[in-house]
Amino acid sequence: MAAPVADSWSWFPALALGVSFLKCLFISAYHSTDFEVHRNWLAITHSLPVSRWYHENTSEWTLDYPPLFAWFEFGLSHLAQHFDKNMLQVQNLNYASPATVLFQRLSVIFTDVIFIYGTRECCRCVQEQKGSRDLLNRPSFVLAVLLLWNFGLLIVDHIHFQYNGFLFGFLLLSVAKHLQSQHLQGALLFSILLNLKHIYVYVAPAYGIYLLRSYCFTQDNRDGSVRWRSLSLLRLLALGAIVISVCALSFGPFIAMGQLPQVLSRLFPFKRGLCHAYWAPNFWALYNILDKILAVLGVRLKLLQEAELPRASMTGGLVQEFQHTVLPSISPSITFICTLLSILPTVASIWQRPRGARGFLRCLLLCALGSFMFGWHVHEKAILIAILPLSILAVESREDAGIFLVLSTTGHYSLFPLIFTPAELPIKVALMLMFVIYSFTALRKLHKSSGPGSLLHPLESFYLLGLIPLAIACEFVFPLSPWQQKLPFLPLLATSVYCAVGVCYSFLRLYVSLLREEEKPKQS
Repeated sequence: MAAPVADSWSWFPALALGVSFLKCLFISAYHSTDFEVHRNWLAITHSLPVSRWYHENTSEWTLDYPPLFAWFEFGLSHLAQHFDKNMLQVQNLNYASPATVLFQRLSVIFTDVIFIYGTRECCRCVQEQKGSRDLLNRPSFVLAVLLLWNFGLLIVDHIHFQYNGFLFGFLLLSVAKHLQSQHLQGALLFSILLNLKHIYVYVAPAYGIYLLRSYCFTQDNRDGSVRWRSLSLLRLLALGAIVISVCALSFGPFIAMGQLPQVLSRLFPFKRGLCHAYWAPNFWALYNILDKILAVLGVRLKLLQEAELPRASMTGGLVQEFQHTVLPSISPSITFICTLLSILPTVASIWQRPRGARGFLRCLLLCALGSFMFGWHVHEKAILIAILPLSILAVESREDAGIFLVLSTTGHYSLFPLIFTPAELPIKVALMLMFVIYSFTALRKLHKSSGPGSLLHPLESFYLLGLIPLAIACEFVFPLSPWQQKLPFLPLLATSVYCAVGVCYSFLRLYVSLLREEEKPKQS
C-alpha cells in the first residue's frame, strides 16, 4: 500500500464543489417512480409506528430495504416536515409539490458528502507517480474525477432519483480502510452498508473470505498455504461482534416484535421474474434473446405453432414473469447455483493465495460482476457496484484500465433507457460523452509510460464504436419510425443485448487477469 501523498490537495474541494453545483442544476429535471418510492417511505416511517413499517401497503411501493435504511428515512422525515408536511401523509400517493421535490433532491446532494469522503480516502491510497506536476499524470486526480463525476451516479441519483452515492460512500470507505490495513473499521463500514441496502450481499463473500484468511489467520506456511494454528480467536470474535452488533441494532426491534419473516419477505421477493422490466445487460439478456430467436425460427420452419407460444415471449421485452419457449425456463435456485459457480474461483483464489487488499478488491469486483451476470431479477443499476471500485484498479494498471473502458462505457450506456424523456436527452448524451472522452484521454495519458498505443484492442474499439449507431437508432431514428407502435420494446432489447456482450467480455477479461496474477511469483 502506498503512503498518503503529501502534495497539495487543494484541487479536491474545488472538484467536489463543482460536481455538487452541477447536481443542483438537475433539481427540476425528470424523476422516475423511485422518487415516489422514497417519498412514500418518508411518510411510512414518519407517520406510522415501527410495528407497521413492513406491513404498510397503501402504495404499491412498499418498504423493501433493510431496517437501517428505514431509520435513515425516519431521520430524513424530521427534516422533511419543515419543507412540506403533506409529503409525510401515507395517503398522498404520487405527491410531488415543488417543496417536496426540492427537499428530496437536496437530501441526495447533501448525503453525497459520504461519497465525497469515501472518494477522498480511496484517492489517498493509490500509488502516485513521482515527480509529476501535471494533474492528469496524478492517479489520485484521475480517480477523483472518475468517481465524483461518474456518469451513472449522476443520472441514476440526480435525475432518475435514488441514494446510491450515499451508499457507495460506505463501500468506498470500507475498501479504503482495508487498503490502509484498518480491517475492523472496514468490516464495520461494510456491515452498516449491508444493513442499509441488501444488494451489497453480492460482494459479501469477498469480505468474508478475505477477512477470515488475511486477518483472522495471522501466518502462512512456506508454500503460501494457510497455517491453521495461526487462527486468532480474538480477531475472529472481534469481527463477529461487529457484524452481530450492527445486525442486532438494525433487525433487533423487528425480531423482538416477531416480524423477521415479514421483513425478509419484503427484502427478497422471489415471486418477481427472472429479469427486471428493463433487461439488465447480463447473461440472461443473451439467454432471453436466444430463446426468442429460436422461437421465431421454430415458427418459420414450422417446428413450433405460433398459437401455442406464450404471448409475452413473442411480443414483449418488458415482462417480469418470463417463460422461455424453447430453452429451459430459469428458476431462482438455478440463478443461485450459477452465481455461486461464477464467484467460487475468485474467492478460492484469495483463500489459497492472498494478494493483499488489492487482491481482495479484484475479488470484490468479480463477485459483483458474477452476481450481476447470473443473479435473479437484477436491476441494470447494479452494474455500478463493479464500475466504481474498478476505477481504483484502472488508475494503477494498464490492463485494468482497458477493462474499465469497456465495462464503464457499455455499463453506463445500458442506463440510457432509464432517462427516456426528450428534455433530458441532451443532458444524458452530453454527460456520457464528457465522461467517456475524459476516461479515454486521462487513462491513456496516465499509462503512456507503461507502453505505447491504445489501451484497447482493435476489436474492442470497434465494439465500443458500435454504440454510436446503436444510440442514433434507438434515440433518434426509432421514435420517428412506424416500429415504435408495433415493437415498442425493441430499443430496450437492443440496448440490453448489445451491452450484455461488453459486460460478459469484461467479466471474462477480469478472470483472465486474475489467472495471470496467480502465475506471477508471490508478492509480500
